[in-house]
Amino acid sequence: MRTAAILTSWILNLVWTDLYAQADTSFQRETDAWHAGRVAALKAEDGWLNLAGLHWLNEGIQTFGSDSTQAIVFPPRRIAGMAGRFERRGDLVIMYASTGSGININGRPAGIDTVFSTTLKVAPVCAAGSLRWTIIKRGERIGIRLRDLKHPALATVKGIDRFPADTNWRVNARLITDPYTRNIPITNVLGQSIQTPLAGRLHFILNGRPMVLDALTEGDELFIIFGDETSGVETYAAGRFLYAAMPDAEGNTILDFNRAINPPCAFTPYATCPLPPRQNVLTVAVRAGEKDHHY
Repeated sequence: MRTAAILTSWILNLVWTDLYAQADTSFQRETDAWHAGRVAALKAEDGWLNLAGLHWLNEGIQTFGSDSTQAIVFPPRRIAGMAGRFERRGDLVIMYASTGSGININGRPAGIDTVFSTTLKVAPVCAAGSLRWTIIKRGERIGIRLRDLKHPALATVKGIDRFPADTNWRVNARLITDPYTRNIPITNVLGQSIQTPLAGRLHFILNGRPMVLDALTEGDELFIIFGDETSGVETYAAGRFLYAAMPDAEGNTILDFNRAINPPCAFTPYATCPLPPRQNVLTVAVRAGEKDHHY
């Protein structure tokens, strides 16, 4: 009888070990596939790796082109030397394309066009050769976000260094809304502080310790900007981003820190990233997700 019991226990241990191994392998494949998609998104036309400039516009008229004498200088050999001029009037930006500049707006030849205003739902995309640009607004600042579809980083960046996938960094969390706090200040790298709607506070256990993170909303997901004790050592100094599914009816969701990602500023100097609010700097080393990236 004892021999049979020992044999049964040994078989059960083998079965459970195999099941756990299969689960770990499946989780690794799922995480690897997600990160492959993440790198592909960085290299997409609207990704972060092709940013080639961020030019803030002053009131009035500024010329632009590849010639160094222009007020706004675009990359050499990518556009005409004197390609045109921008005129800013408050929250209105008009672009005057020079004759023969080859500039298009949303696929049609450019002339005199409004490229930014508060009444436009979507900023038009301007193009010339491999260059693409749109107008963005950050607080009171309005600028040209310039992309180059032939940017060298598209070829040099093969992947992003990251910690090994580990299911221990995938935890259950509960979102608790605060009826008294509807907005929290989020400061960006420009030093601008913006009151941002708070989705709620995520409560969870990490390494046996209770933790709380303030969550925002981006699209149909929760958006978390956080720092931890690896920030500036193994991971990006200004913190990382984490997305999570919207909670169920009971407020439950999952935080998978294996999917913690670098902000755009880790890949380009031409992004305006938000910084973690003080309460979102965890007193634990989160060795999961992406490590620091040096452009």
